[in-house]
Amino acid sequence: MHRLTNLLNIQYPIIQGGMGNISNAPLAAAVSEAGGLGTIGVGTMTPEEVESILIDVKKRTNKPFAINIPITVTPYLKEMLSLAVQYQVPVVSLSAGNPAPFIEKLHANHIKVIAVVASVKHALKAEASGVDIVVAEGYEAAGINSPFESTTLTLIPQIVDHVRIPVIAAGGIADGRGLAAMLTLGASGVQMGTRFIATQEAPFHLNYKEKLVSSDDTSTVIVGRTVGRIRRLLQTPYSEKLIHLEQQGMSVDDYLALTSEDYHKKGAIEGNVTDGFMNAGQIAGLVDSIPTVKQLMDEMMDGARLHLERSFQLFQ
Repeated sequence: MHRLTNLLNIQYPIIQGGMGNISNAPLAAAVSEAGGLGTIGVGTMTPEEVESILIDVKKRTNKPFAINIPITVTPYLKEMLSLAVQYQVPVVSLSAGNPAPFIEKLHANHIKVIAVVASVKHALKAEASGVDIVVAEGYEAAGINSPFESTTLTLIPQIVDHVRIPVIAAGGIADGRGLAAMLTLGASGVQMGTRFIATQEAPFHLNYKEKLVSSDDTSTVIVGRTVGRIRRLLQTPYSEKLIHLEQQGMSVDDYLALTSEDYHKKGAIEGNVTDGFMNAGQIAGLVDSIPTVKQLMDEMMDGARLHLERSFQLFQ
């Protein structure tokens, strides 16, 4: 834990996941201000849109934050890397592609590099390429997911056994119990996305937050398996529509069009459950309140300490 917090210059070993085109300054800054690492996911946004968010984040906090760049998704890869350097972003998270070609430039500008992986093989490649940290994301996670379908519980200890750099666990973490469990498995910290949606600072539609609060353990669904593009969503009329279209037979292009960031924004920002989707991880059923980010993170740390102490006492 201290290895990660020292490396990133943060208080708590809690990282915010990138949220694509619904990323925003208020939530990212709130996570950083509360002691974690807030993150801006650039998704398919334009350089002008991302620059505006970066300026806003830096006005709201002077603490470290990150940007997530999905290498094969953004149409503006070169520009996003340049923005990271220009605005002295302390940490860049690279996903959806090979991070190796970009690490030297980022390190030369004193930027720490995180790579998002979903297998031991990819973690080893990321480490060999020079990344500082890997985020290992399990099948429980929200949004675009790995076709390997490895769970966080099985993935983390295997990756920890094979790499020497810090490993951050993602997927299936919502509270102190989850944080304690991942630390016990050897992770240095956790990354969360879904749980941060239902916080007071998150500028998402109330429909989205209330649907998370009312969720149970079966409230998320998988779409895209038939076209090899897995995504985990909240169960809504729109996700049911996607499942129905898949059953009838859907091309990859049609699927990608219907799960574009435009439909993401309709669900998350506009609260439209009929014409847009809402990403959510399997922890949705654990969300039962809408606290401030600081309250959430403080409670997580207190809960993790309590559960780790109880576990230690069992073996005394």
